[in-house]
Amino acid sequence: MAAANGPDATTRAADRALGLLRVVCERDGVKLADAAKEVDLSASTALRLLRTLEASGFVAKRGDGLYRPGFRMVQLGVQALSHESLVATSRASLRALVERTGESAYLSVATGPAHGLYLAIEEGTHTVRHVNWVGRTFPLDGSAAGQALAGGVEPGSFAIVANGVEPDITAVAAPVLAGSKVVAALSIVAPSYRTTEEAARSLGELVAAEAGRLFANPTVVDPAAATAPFAS
Repeated sequence: MAAANGPDATTRAADRALGLLRVVCERDGVKLADAAKEVDLSASTALRLLRTLEASGFVAKRGDGLYRPGFRMVQLGVQALSHESLVATSRASLRALVERTGESAYLSVATGPAHGLYLAIEEGTHTVRHVNWVGRTFPLDGSAAGQALAGGVEPGSFAIVANGVEPDITAVAAPVLAGSKVVAALSIVAPSYRTTEEAARSLGELVAAEAGRLFANPTVVDPAAATAPFAS
């Protein structure tokens, strides 16, 4: 029988499993021995719990022997961010981009190793503009947002792709980071006929600046910057 003032076995097991999960999520790959030491467990106990988490998709053991967040953990994290803070936090940046450019601005996230999902939009103000694709998936390969989500774009920089996801459309995108992790991408999607190379680069600089501000100061957007005219 469990002691009246102490946790029972189920609670202790849950605490240990959650502790291991925290360590795995906080590091970019962790060894079994290091994870066990971090939460003050024997290697055998940590291995048993990690195997349970791995079977449920919450952690994954890669070929290098390191444990990393599994697909289920990533999926839950994306859902939490998308349903709560991420969309709300990005709304001011999306509006600022539209106010400066008149083009449609998107927030997207990765849904797996090969696809992304359009999560939110602020629709452009031009008569001819990109319409709402929220809820649609797109391939990471060959798309500007995909490059940003897959880690192919340096923080503070941007990708430009013309005729990628659809013809006659140019997209520019930049990664949104929380700490060192890419959690989303901001992008502008516009008709190619009015998006010259110079204009696309100007759009990219604006997108990268907004992406960099998202978690650095999520509630503040410079009013002067938001209303300044966009020069193509």
